[in-house]
Amino acid sequence: MIFSDRAEAGEVLADALLEYAGTDSVVLAIPRGGVVVGRAVADALGAPLDVVVPRKIGAPGNPELGLGAVAPGVRVLDDRLVRSLHVTPEYLEREIAAQEREIERRERAYREGRPPVDVRGKVAIVVDDGIATGGTAAAALRWARERGASKVVLAVPVAPVQSIAKLREDADRMVVLATPEPFLAVGEWYRTFNQTSDDEVVRLLARAQGSRGSTGSDPSVARPHQQEGGAA
Repeated sequence: MIFSDRAEAGEVLADALLEYAGTDSVVLAIPRGGVVVGRAVADALGAPLDVVVPRKIGAPGNPELGLGAVAPGVRVLDDRLVRSLHVTPEYLEREIAAQEREIERRERAYREGRPPVDVRGKVAIVVDDGIATGGTAAAALRWARERGASKVVLAVPVAPVQSIAKLREDADRMVVLATPEPFLAVGEWYRTFNQTSDDEVVRLLARAQGSRGSTGSDPSVARPHQQEGGAA
């Protein structure tokens, strides 16, 4: 299955989630590209849209290699990889602290002062544009669980079988449209896979809240760094 772009992927994904239309559910999108997919899903289901912001914990000297991921108040570590690379506790604490600061900054910028959507007692549908290793998805799912969601659903257009298997214990249900083998990378399954900007994330969230977009936002709120690759 090849998707033309993230918006189309979101529309197709929404069709697989229609049983949640009109229910007490919340769509939690993983920035950046997941917000485009999540907006289409939220619109189709008539559900609130918010973000959950996980961040990869990069390995020493190789930040693209994930040792795990963090979300607000949640840490997911690959202990075997940490041991095999002889990663020190001091390095881990520094890297985790840096990513937690970036999470806080992104949340402020993306929400523009709005409070997070309350997920307590609700179905939390965690959406991304695809999954590679699954580290950030695991952190996002655990975050929703710890915030009191009654049910946690992972919904993505594309993911490798191995990553889906690892995430089953963190989700009550998984909706994955395609699990191609060989997987290669998330972007290979989209005709258009341009980087989603932070401003686009802000606009999509603001429109979902029925408020004005980011162009008139408080200039004192710093924009997140524009340095994020594909799904993790």
